Amino acid sequence: MRQPWIVGVSGASGTPYAAAVLRALLDAGESVDLVVSRAARLTLLDETGIAFRDAHWADDLRVWLARGADGKPDAFDGELGGVRYWAAGDLAAGPSSGSYPAKGMLIVPASTAAVAGVALGLSKDLLQRAASVTLKERRPLVVVVRETPLGGQTLRQLVALNDAGAVVLPATPAFYAGATHIQDLVDFVAGRALDAAGVAHALYGRWKGTLGGGRSER
Repeated sequence: MRQPWIVGVSGASGTPYAAAVLRALLDAGESVDLVVSRAARLTLLDETGIAFRDAHWADDLRVWLARGADGKPDAFDGELGGVRYWAAGDLAAGPSSGSYPAKGMLIVPASTAAVAGVALGLSKDLLQRAASVTLKERRPLVVVVRETPLGGQTLRQLVALNDAGAVVLPATPAFYAGATHIQDLVDFVAGRALDAAGVAHALYGRWKGTLGGGRSER
């Protein structure tokens, strides 16, 4: 069995970021363990109209991944055989244990509540517990925080996560890659998260430097 990447989706606005990361991981042939928090389901319903259900997670995920950031159909037509879904309330799930084999974890998007829970080691749900396990096992943890402005308490908690070994990656799109659609901006953030995790992708054109003519093509 291949070691999976754990992807935790919290309740922050920005579910298209999660969809882009999931699509890219599957396109790269990676296995994925997916955890969608209870708050994330509400956000997903609000942002996409998709009701994500434990009993029908594969059907709902397929609909979600086939939708772009602008609500229009995206190019996902892959299989979900590489995805294992764990309910957020299942604290006996595999990712809750350090002996469970995993490459690392991405929390995308990461709400301030998720940031606080992980920084303080609260383990209130499987997302927080899996992130705490990832840190204690010294595996890569990428936290794609999606909030603005950032208050002092959250900033201190982000520093604590950085000091514990996590990569704190604000969901901050860049424009040098030649974005022409909303999805391009989403893909840039998703691509930077995957860069931090060490996963190859082709989500955005990379900067080559001014002597090299600026940005590269995809």
